[in-house]
Amino acid sequence: MFDQFVQDQPGLELVCQHLRQEPWVALDTEFVRERTYYARLCLIQIATPDRLFCVDPLAIDDLSALLDVVYDSKIVKVLHSARQDLEVFYDLRGAAPAPVFDTQIAAALLGYEDQIGYATLVEQLIGVKLDKLHTRTDWSIRPLNKEQLDYAADDVRYLSTIYHQLTAKLNELGRSDWVSEECTRLTEPGLYANDPDYAYERIKKGRTLFPANQQVLRALAGWREHTAKTRNLPRSWVLRDATLLELAATQPTSREQLKNIKGIGAATLRKWGDDMLKTIADGQTMAPSSQWHKPIPLTRAQIELSRRMLALVKSCADEQGISPALLATRKDVQALIRGERDIALLTGWRRQVVGEALLKVLEAAP
Repeated sequence: MFDQFVQDQPGLELVCQHLRQEPWVALDTEFVRERTYYARLCLIQIATPDRLFCVDPLAIDDLSALLDVVYDSKIVKVLHSARQDLEVFYDLRGAAPAPVFDTQIAAALLGYEDQIGYATLVEQLIGVKLDKLHTRTDWSIRPLNKEQLDYAADDVRYLSTIYHQLTAKLNELGRSDWVSEECTRLTEPGLYANDPDYAYERIKKGRTLFPANQQVLRALAGWREHTAKTRNLPRSWVLRDATLLELAATQPTSREQLKNIKGIGAATLRKWGDDMLKTIADGQTMAPSSQWHKPIPLTRAQIELSRRMLALVKSCADEQGISPALLATRKDVQALIRGERDIALLTGWRRQVVGEALLKVLEAAP
């Protein structure tokens, strides 16, 4: 059960009066994005230690009062696996709300499995097995029935208890700063901006193209990102990744040649044929340059050093009772060996737990 399904402006204002008095709120969202670039926010679940509300953003024209609560820097927002929810809010206000406390991150830093699911955490900490009946619900369809609302409310119902249990353990182990550091990273704008200039990085197979073709792919991916954003369409509804790759590889110069590219039908050609040709031509004017950094292969001695350093990472992780991957990955260690220093491994709690020790090993290496 929950206290209130808020579907009108006066009701929202009353709820927000209550929320503004709280030091923290539990928060979750339901959204759909199968047919759009930006997620369509369909339900907001929000809870305090003694109240639980479901807010219908499809029925309320102005969510400003609630967004002001969500963006209040004096109120901690408690979420589980927060990144997608934060992206929804980023798209609404151009910034991620802060501060946040992600129970998935907190659990991992206490030794629970990496990427632990909310239902699993609820079962392990509280002993409640959550219903999974409505995992595929289309939350944009109205009306929502009582079972759907109860299911959605469960996503914040137990966050209060979980939050208190996790924070108590974090304080006991002296790891509260660890979580604060990790959750602060979650609010960095670069995670959510989707800059068209770097849209090509999503297309991993692009690294197999020649440098000149990579420039064309970069131009095409940037055009697609801008077009998808402007028209609020899924990227794949503009052009699929495979089609972008083929365009970059073959670089057609006419609409007739575009017809031969798989994934470009008559409608796509009519809408964007000229834009694609212009974008390809623009990419061709750029000096050939590889868009993916190819690290210099490690020497045999460096590979052996990497093994020793990864063993140290595992030893430190075992001592802390957490996954080694939370401290440092193979890629992190190899970056350190290659001379990179502007990496997470050498900042904050990671530097204290293992980073300094790894630097000493590196300095002592012949």
